[in-house]
Amino acid sequence: MSSVIEEKKINADTSQPFSEALVVGAGFAGLYMLHRLRGLGISARVLEAGDGVGGTWYWNRYPGARCDVESMEYSYQFSEELQQEWEWTERYATQPEILRYLEHVSERFDLLRDIQFNTRVQSADFDQNESKWCVETSSGQTFSCQFLVMATGCLSSVNTPHFEGMSDFSGSCYHTGHWPHEPIDFTGRRVAIIGTGSSAIQSIPVIAEQAKMLHVFQRTPNFSIPAGNRPLEESYVQEVKSRYPEFRAEGRSQGFGIVDPFPPSAHADPERIPTRQEVEESLQERWDYGGITFLNGVPGLTTDPALNELAADFVRRKIREEVSDPEVADALSPSTMVGCKRLCVDTNYFSTYNRSNVKLVDISQSPIDKIVPEGVSVSGKVYACDDLILATGFDAMTGALSKVEIKGREGLTLADKWKEGPRTYLGLATEGFPNLFIVTGPGSPSVLSNMVQSIEQHVEWISDCMVYMKRAGLVRIEPKFDAEEEWVTHVNELADQTIFPTCNSWYLGANVPGKPRVFMPYLGFPPYVEICRDVADSEYKGFQLA
Repeated sequence: MSSVIEEKKINADTSQPFSEALVVGAGFAGLYMLHRLRGLGISARVLEAGDGVGGTWYWNRYPGARCDVESMEYSYQFSEELQQEWEWTERYATQPEILRYLEHVSERFDLLRDIQFNTRVQSADFDQNESKWCVETSSGQTFSCQFLVMATGCLSSVNTPHFEGMSDFSGSCYHTGHWPHEPIDFTGRRVAIIGTGSSAIQSIPVIAEQAKMLHVFQRTPNFSIPAGNRPLEESYVQEVKSRYPEFRAEGRSQGFGIVDPFPPSAHADPERIPTRQEVEESLQERWDYGGITFLNGVPGLTTDPALNELAADFVRRKIREEVSDPEVADALSPSTMVGCKRLCVDTNYFSTYNRSNVKLVDISQSPIDKIVPEGVSVSGKVYACDDLILATGFDAMTGALSKVEIKGREGLTLADKWKEGPRTYLGLATEGFPNLFIVTGPGSPSVLSNMVQSIEQHVEWISDCMVYMKRAGLVRIEPKFDAEEEWVTHVNELADQTIFPTCNSWYLGANVPGKPRVFMPYLGFPPYVEICRDVADSEYKGFQLA
């Protein structure tokens, strides 16, 4: 299959610079957007900066990279044939397996002929007279379209810190979000990794098995739950496949859009406050099962600080049980509420600190001074290393959009409009930028949901909107100012009822210096879907159509 893909990359037709829809990005969102639009008779083209499909899963190739949503759910559901034919091998798929899946999708649905690779979009200007977008790439190539769809992903723009002396480092430097395509062997080498977020938590146990010495530089510890990863049993796979429509419906009915393995009893009283013993038993059950549905362990865990503290203390005790050095265990134990930052899932993360070749360096009080040729300097002490890894995460939700100079009506730039924080209507569009759609943008469930499910819901809403406009002879659509204002207020009011805004997380952009602190995801997948459906059924209320 790879040889066919390579041939189609080379032979992609680039002779028609105008299309009804231009899609930026060839990950889960861009691929489905292209397939869906084709099926509806709308001409579309995809521009992709990389030399292959995959999006986030094209760039994130670091050791141990895998999804934190179970494979049987983290996949497309638009095609029953695809669901039945693809065979996942593990409960949580690895990056190579997810990439193979997306390559299979692009080949199976003949998508490559309308994707142009190695093409980075540099700017997009809206032509008010012609009601179309003019798009320019970094190589100077230009395209035009009626609809511009930004399928650039929520976690695709890396956050690279600026340490003094970075250019002086004599060894090799890597970022987990932009990892080399060829495998890297750390055997016998001294490695330093900066960061203890999700990518670090996944990669540290793998690197520790190879490295001669691994120093982990931690500013803020993170809560992590055992993944409980394992090969998928054939009986389980067949059981799910035998009832995939019902299985998917279960996921769509949940707040995070993910199937809960422990659904509440039909006779449970939602008003009754559980006892401490009941809370402990429920949390233990979730801990043993593994995965991010730990947050569903107690009703009200994400809204009641007292209940949340019981869960947070539960995890801290688990860390102390697993890490033999009490000081290291304390340093690895977060003081925040559990879930206010992205909950991580891991395989042997905390026990890795019991290895003699792994040392935790707490930089919460004494930050990194600088990078020197031989390693990392903290308070004048140099930690020597041959390889430096930046596991510093992403400029989430808005980072990829901010890298494109997008100009709407009257020359308004998206950067200027969003300088105090992103503002959208439904997370799908933003006032002042006609015919611009964002897949899983800020103000939608996005990263607090099963991303593939949210992507499909957005792609279908956007493409249906295009069909509606085409049939009605309409050429422009953009949110009304009041509708956008009300939506932004609504998103924040929901968040303020929960524990999510209580700590400095990338949900608020707190990991990027200078980025406005605004809570970006929408909380609650089922109600969000209903709102989107209602907007469409009422002929796109809240939007100005022309």
